[in-house]
Order: sequence, then C-alpha cells, then structure tokens
Amino acid sequence: MTNGGVGIAEARALALALPEATEQDHHGMSSFRVRGKIFATVPDEQHIRVMLPENEIRAAVAEDPVACAEFYWGKRLSCAVVTLGEARREILRELLTEAWLAKATKTLAREFLSS
Repeated sequence: MTNGGVGIAEARALALALPEATEQDHHGMSSFRVRGKIFATVPDEQHIRVMLPENEIRAAVAEDPVACAEFYWGKRLSCAVVTLGEARREILRELLTEAWLAKATKTLAREFLSS
C-alpha cells in the first residue's frame, strides 16, 4: 500500500463502527447499510464504493484523485470508488460517515452529530 492506505478489514471496521451499521450481501458483494439503506458496497478486496451525493463525490475526487474516482450507474453519478491501498484512513472515515449521514434517518443523524 502506498500513502499508508487501508485494507479491507480496516474499511469494514470503519463502516461498522457507525451507529446501527450492518453488513449484508448485495448481489454477491458486501454492502454496509443503516436501517436497510446502503451507504457503501465492496465490489472486491481493493475497492469500496461509497454512496455520496453528487457534489460530495466530486469533492472527494478533487481532494484525492489518486484514491477516489467517480462511478456512474448508467448516466447517473452514483458513488465514489475508493482504492483502499491508496486511501488515507481519515479520508475513508470521512467519506463513509458522510454517506452514512445521507442514508440515516434525520433523528439518528442528529443523535450521532450531537454525541
């Protein structure tokens, strides 16, 4: 790993550390969910797809274009693909948290942010 990147085990731990986060299968790949809503998927051991709003996907790619890339599903920009070996732990934690906040209920997000 260059840049002191993270591995899949650490990425999994970061995702599951978020309140009420669970891991479930999603069409043959792992997904991380909050109350049933997917906030990240793991297509392979080297990458994690983080489901962010479009502006945050673009910001992540601009901030770290080596570790982050845009991913389109059809014509829609759907997530940031993070190359784990290139990603700094702090960036991955921030992206997962932002994706979790976007999918969590308002009450759960408010409780998390106030803790």
